[in-house]
Amino acid sequence: MNEQIADQPPLDRGFTRYQSLLVALLAFVQFTVILDFTIMSPLGAIIMPALDITAGQFGVAVSAYAFSAGISGILSAGFADRFDRKRLLLFFYVGFTLGTALCALAPNYHVLLLGRIVTGLFGGVIGSVVLAITTDLFSLQQRGRVMGFVQTAFAASQVLGIPAGLFLSNHWNWHVSFAALIVLSIAAMAAVVLLMKPVNAHLLLKQEGTAFRHLIATVTQTRYTMAFLVTTLLATGGYMLMPFGSAYTVHNLGIDILHLPTIYLVSGLFSIVTGPLVGRASDAFGKFPTFVFGSAMSVVMVLIYTHLGQVSLTTAIVVNVLMFVGIFSRMIPSQALISAIPDPSQRGSFSAVSASLQQLSGGLGSVLAAAIIAENADGSLRHFDWLGYIVVATATVSLVGMYFVQKSVAQRAGRRFV
Repeated sequence: MNEQIADQPPLDRGFTRYQSLLVALLAFVQFTVILDFTIMSPLGAIIMPALDITAGQFGVAVSAYAFSAGISGILSAGFADRFDRKRLLLFFYVGFTLGTALCALAPNYHVLLLGRIVTGLFGGVIGSVVLAITTDLFSLQQRGRVMGFVQTAFAASQVLGIPAGLFLSNHWNWHVSFAALIVLSIAAMAAVVLLMKPVNAHLLLKQEGTAFRHLIATVTQTRYTMAFLVTTLLATGGYMLMPFGSAYTVHNLGIDILHLPTIYLVSGLFSIVTGPLVGRASDAFGKFPTFVFGSAMSVVMVLIYTHLGQVSLTTAIVVNVLMFVGIFSRMIPSQALISAIPDPSQRGSFSAVSASLQQLSGGLGSVLAAAIIAENADGSLRHFDWLGYIVVATATVSLVGMYFVQKSVAQRAGRRFV
């Protein structure tokens, strides 16, 4: 079975041709889902005046995605290991595309809010399905590289998606950006249908009698508690800083809105290189040591970023690039390490619960950030530095939690570090 193969140390750490194709396909799927979320931040400076809404209302629209994704993750967790993962991926992808269509057609704030809710209900689960597929088909010794490549979807959204979305929005309107995303999503669905093989070996493993019992068995497994806690904390930073990133860059750092695509483009290009390198480093030197490096770098760069005043475009780019290096150096090894925690028969439900906790935590973080942030008359944001302190605090706690996660994984693998 695939699960048995994935759990054994490989004789050859290289990817087969199908595995390479699968990594590229999963990265493409992740690209569309991540872009749908990340594009809300840079479009914030355009959407808020276009719909005549406040920063607080925009924060609610961002958090609506997170809360609906969190609810969906819990509801789907009991069923996550009971279907072919390919079919499950397609089901949620169709709903995600329909939610994006609502955003593209939204004439006012309330329809946009509804669109974000629908998109979150379906899109928020896709990442957990992708993670379960990755864990099923790749050994722990390979997962750092796999996560590194799949997470380049985040960088690609910076390089290709966000600049293109801003270009379309600046030259037409923000609706066009979501319309373009629909086209990409349809292409990704077609690729999954035609190229991905069924992922169903887990169906042969023994599971609890009902979906509810399967969910309860996963949630009450004490060995998973620390991993769930760390996953929850890791989500806080992105959801607190990203929704207001474009407004902060334009109004506080003094960067012209027409230069926003340049910042995202350069940051993304560096991230495309950084992602695979971090993945290789985590496989070669250990997931936890790489995570420690990323945490330290993230703390330093977040403090610098949230205390910047009026700066040049070059300075803004350098700070963003270094901050994303830190983020990737946490994100990739943490996902690879946590993927080794669940039993094969509970990978889908574990990933769904993790995604749910991540989204709910992110939603609360976004709401908290919206409550803390205040706008000046000129559009600049007050108290942005407060968000930085909160992000640093959660990063510190998550580092301690990750130590115990890696200790658990290392003990099962008979090693000192993993």
